[in-house]
Amino acid sequence: MSVILECNGLTKTFGSKTALSDINLKIELGQIVGLLGPNGSGKSTLIKLANKLLTPTRGNILIGGQEPGIETKKIVSYLPERTYLNDWMRVHQIIELFTDFYQDFKPEKAYDMLKNLNINADDRLKTMSKGTKEKVQLILVMSREAELYFLDEPIGGVDPAARDYILKTIISNYNEKATVIISTHLIADIENILDSVVFINQGQIVLTSTVDEIRDEKGKSVDDLFREVFKC
Repeated sequence: MSVILECNGLTKTFGSKTALSDINLKIELGQIVGLLGPNGSGKSTLIKLANKLLTPTRGNILIGGQEPGIETKKIVSYLPERTYLNDWMRVHQIIELFTDFYQDFKPEKAYDMLKNLNINADDRLKTMSKGTKEKVQLILVMSREAELYFLDEPIGGVDPAARDYILKTIISNYNEKATVIISTHLIADIENILDSVVFINQGQIVLTSTVDEIRDEKGKSVDDLFREVFKC
């Protein structure tokens, strides 16, 4: 398998605060990975570095062997923690925008998911609830045939019933040769769809493992091990 994400001594500081410290990590194609840690542990910082929203203080991060930039944006589909879409736009206008902007965007897939969720493509975002807006944003992200998907807290702001649909949407619509990295602190809700996990705390990686290894060797669920490691 080929490595899609690689970090070498990756460090990010903000003044006197260290958000990430000497991160070394390799993630291969073809899996769903949980980037797991408490709030403020460095998850979003790592994802923003991978999407060139931040630049490293030291070390580097590589996407498919390249530093983040214009070329890597062609193969990365990113769901940020906060909604970034313009409220005045209608859903079909955003789909048209994504179709023009991303070569790998599949509008027919987006419309199919909208139909399944009973979301009207003619509606403006400003008329929607927060949860519906987040579903629209997830649909846009998952309608790309990307090689790497970053989903930053995709289930954090929705009710439990919606979480099940969102997780089903993720596993049903991503390119199976790709890798999905899901950042969350809601472990129990997502562990059944994960292949492997990266535990991060206070800007440092404390564990990388497959889910099968955790269950077979430690005799624990991912959620139980998370609570043990982070004392929560």
